[in-house]
Amino acid sequence: MPEEIFDLTQAQKLLPRLESLLRNAVESKRRIAEIEQLYANLVKDIFLSGGRAVDVPKFSQHKQEKEDGERILQQTVREIEQLGCVIKDLGIGLVDFPCRVGDREAYLCWRLGEPSIGFWHTPDEGFAGRKPIDESFLAQLKRPRPV
Repeated sequence: MPEEIFDLTQAQKLLPRLESLLRNAVESKRRIAEIEQLYANLVKDIFLSGGRAVDVPKFSQHKQEKEDGERILQQTVREIEQLGCVIKDLGIGLVDFPCRVGDREAYLCWRLGEPSIGFWHTPDEGFAGRKPIDESFLAQLKRPRPV
């Protein structure tokens, strides 16, 4: 379990920043995949045609865009992790916030597009086992120790 432990208020306060970072990461990942598909199509076309002239400037531009996207993605992932969050799925913008419920490890669970953090789960349950945050959960949610 990561060192950072959140309560619901702390996690909610991070959402505006986290949403911006996640949108950036999701877009970078999408663009990288798009460029990789362009590469794959080009290689296939060259192979099927027995050779073909390549538009080197355009290919170089796509290569640079891919490298820039990878750099941005890596930087964004690091920034999200430095906040203490655990990225679960960049494809859908799924992030967990480590917390403790009683004496158990748990995660507050948030997905890009949700207005607030409304779910939690234990480490072995994951996204499929998300449960709504209710009064019973909040009563057991341990507050982090002040630093």
